Amino acid sequence: MKVLIIDDHPVVIQGCQRLLEDMGVEEVHVAATLSEGFRIYRQKHPDIIIVDLSMPSGALGGLSFIRRLRVYDEKTPILVLSMHSDRMIVSRALEVGANGYLLKDTSPEEFAKAFRRVRDGQPYLNHELASQIAFMEARGDRNPLSRMTLRELQTLSLIAEGRPYISIADELHVSYKTVVNTCAQLKAKLGVRTLPELMRIAIQHLPASTNKPSS
Repeated sequence: MKVLIIDDHPVVIQGCQRLLEDMGVEEVHVAATLSEGFRIYRQKHPDIIIVDLSMPSGALGGLSFIRRLRVYDEKTPILVLSMHSDRMIVSRALEVGANGYLLKDTSPEEFAKAFRRVRDGQPYLNHELASQIAFMEARGDRNPLSRMTLRELQTLSLIAEGRPYISIADELHVSYKTVVNTCAQLKAKLGVRTLPELMRIAIQHLPASTNKPSS
């Protein structure tokens, strides 16, 4: 079996590799960036992909990676391994094509359980996250981020980091004008007028790990 791990945390990678070796996985490939991960995927055709969401910044680029991969491949199992526990982000990851979602502070036993479930073509979400999402859907989600597009969500996460517009444009590979327009749309959706107000909402509603470049 071949596994591809896409993560920029050496400690996380080493831990995953040890756990996978203990489970008898023969071949583990590692990518520290999403572009490298996509290249290795095309070359090696892994049986399962384990991916973080925030690499290398807090732009939630892993969501774009999953959505892009699903254009080419609807079958290869994808297990998200992330620090993001916000139910809206978990739900968005599943919507774009992830088969399972696991938090990085999980136990080795739960990692093994999630890996085997996803490997065998079954969905995986631990009880707590599943309950949160079910509750969110039952009451009607009041989180304002639920109305965001993927590009808006990525932009907002970078705003929460205090990144200037030009840096956001470079990170998302879009024009400066696109970032300005996206922020104007965000302000309209969230009912604010200024960038500081927008940043306050981003920090309030995005999980703490989103604001850390190494998350």
